[in-house]
Amino acid sequence: MGKHSSAVTKSNNNRRPVYLTAVGLLVLSLGAVFVVRSFGSESGADGFLGGKSCDDPTQIRLSTTPELQPQLESAAKSLANKDNNDGPCLQFTISAAPSAKVAQEVKNGNDNGPDLWVPDSSLWIAQADDGQTVPAIAVPSVASSPLVLVGRGENFANTSSWLSSFAPPTSPALLDPLTQSPGTLALLSIASERAKTSATDLQTAGVLIPLAQRLGSMAKPYTDVNGLFGRANQDGSNVVVPASEASFVRYQEEHPEAQLKAILPRTGTLVLDYPVVVTAKSNSEAVTEAGKALAAEMLTDAAGQARDDAGFRDPQLSPLGGGRGVGDVTQLTKPTTAAINKGLLEWTKLSLSAHSLAVIDVSGSMAEKVGNKTRMQLTIDAAASGLKLFPENAALGLWTFSTKIGDLGADFRELVPIAKLTPAQRQRMLGSLTTQTAIPNGGTGLYDTAIAAVRAVRSSYDPSAVNSVLLFTDGKNDDPGSLSLARAVQTLESLRDPARPVRIIALGMGPDTDAGELRQLAQATGGQSYVARNPSDLQQVFIDALQNR
Repeated sequence: MGKHSSAVTKSNNNRRPVYLTAVGLLVLSLGAVFVVRSFGSESGADGFLGGKSCDDPTQIRLSTTPELQPQLESAAKSLANKDNNDGPCLQFTISAAPSAKVAQEVKNGNDNGPDLWVPDSSLWIAQADDGQTVPAIAVPSVASSPLVLVGRGENFANTSSWLSSFAPPTSPALLDPLTQSPGTLALLSIASERAKTSATDLQTAGVLIPLAQRLGSMAKPYTDVNGLFGRANQDGSNVVVPASEASFVRYQEEHPEAQLKAILPRTGTLVLDYPVVVTAKSNSEAVTEAGKALAAEMLTDAAGQARDDAGFRDPQLSPLGGGRGVGDVTQLTKPTTAAINKGLLEWTKLSLSAHSLAVIDVSGSMAEKVGNKTRMQLTIDAAASGLKLFPENAALGLWTFSTKIGDLGADFRELVPIAKLTPAQRQRMLGSLTTQTAIPNGGTGLYDTAIAAVRAVRSSYDPSAVNSVLLFTDGKNDDPGSLSLARAVQTLESLRDPARPVRIIALGMGPDTDAGELRQLAQATGGQSYVARNPSDLQQVFIDALQNR
């Protein structure tokens, strides 16, 4: 949990001085952000909310996202000041922590977890499922803030959709999608808006894969939105930042000289909704009523003005006062739990760096024409396009294979050793790819090549990356001197190490591909196989493989 702040009040007299407790002084001495505060009486007792004197208040531990903590503390204090002798006797202790962190603590059954939780987005509720219950929503929203895109005006030439706004030459800087709601909602917005756009899987992957690879290669993900605003504000910057409207408004007020603007893509946006969630394992009915009482105080007219001043909208998304923010909002369809889980899982896989060996079939059948191009040319096109999706921190190498084309009669030939994709390495890869041609009458030495490729990647294993063999072929093994399929599968299984996995991602093309053979080879390593019966679909198959590696 975060550093604690207590809203503690006692209602048996009207004197409510504010003082720092000894714990608060200790927190200050440690340099903490959140100060422990008490609103209480001179009697020295623990303090109550509810407008009447009682000896045994219901203790309510509430955790919220840091930016909403002051609003909830004010609401708790205001609730205490009300003369409500029929209301419950409550004591709130309000702390602040990132929503993703609280979700994980609730999921793990932390004994010191909160009774009530106000995350910045309801997307985290499903992530708090402990396997027995999903936390219940007491109040759907006590505030809201739409997701906006922030940057310099010259970077918003195409705002027809989130996807187009993310496309080059802009450089999207996402707060960590695995822990920060604006980053998560940005990815979910791209998925949600596809009901309104004609974006293909290839177009979507062409933006998201390099973005995930670039951000995933960073030593530390982005978590400071103000720092990103500062980068976006620099002269000539092409950085655009998905962020809450509230964070942008606060930044504007603190930096009136900033040359930033916030826009909404025309497809619409998703919203941070700040629900009140019951996470208590016992006494849930009383905790629910406490949450409703506090939420009602948050939604009074008096609290509404303070909420607006802080840059938050009401739950109905009414525009902010004074012409601040982005005005009226069109909402995208709220993602389902399944869509949220899928989005987070896909990002996790995509953001892992690559340590891969591309192995391309150059047997005689690759010279066969499909339309205006040969299978070889289609494979080169797909591999060259795929190469553009990897950032410089990825490590790639290139082999070709047929039968007896390598040293000592090997079925494979090393063209480019695995190395980081520096501009020079990238050029070596492209140069070698574009000069490949099918070998007349060459066979397909698939089994021996697959085994050798896995061993090669293992020999240079990178524990921080996805280690894989990208195997392109248009046929099946036809090397009479090679192992049998059963023996090849057995050998690949013997090389399998769960602690150091090297997976085959097999990409077959054309009607001669033996899908069952590729599937067995890939599964022996924990990998997957894909087949494009029409070789012209190979590029899409390659994208699917990268997304599901």
